[in-house]
Amino acid sequence: MRTALDRFRAVYGSNPLHLLTLVAGFALFAYVVITIKPITLWNPNTWWQSIVVWFAAAIIAHDLVLFPIYALIDRILVAANRIRPAPRTSAVPVLNYVRTPLLGAGLTLLMFLPGIIEQGAPTYAAATGQTQEPFLGRWLLLTAAMFAASAVTYAIRLTLARRSRG
Repeated sequence: MRTALDRFRAVYGSNPLHLLTLVAGFALFAYVVITIKPITLWNPNTWWQSIVVWFAAAIIAHDLVLFPIYALIDRILVAANRIRPAPRTSAVPVLNYVRTPLLGAGLTLLMFLPGIIEQGAPTYAAATGQTQEPFLGRWLLLTAAMFAASAVTYAIRLTLARRSRG
């Protein structure tokens, strides 16, 4: 049995679970396209409001703009960690405790940016009877909470690592 798994990995290049996940993802995509009909992806009246256009724009914006930005930020964090590495007494690297809240802050900013910059304020007010003023403050609080939770988690892990060694 082990040799069959090794042969599969040699031919396919990865675990069979990877292939199963890909097949399931493509099956889900096919189901969604068949269910909603491809015609609903294109708005013939206003082309820029089409789902296809927004999807393509999101791919381009991510691959050409956002990915280089957060790859650069990650390189800066890694370089800063090499220049001033953690003391040898620390068994817990700090890098992921900075990456995780940064990623969370970036994703929530991306999701709630229209509300934060108060885009569509009249429509939002008409639909909810509220303003978008608290969005920025709430995003800042959420970001602070993510960094605080990460710092507390790092402190706990550091304390546990020191206790287990000493």
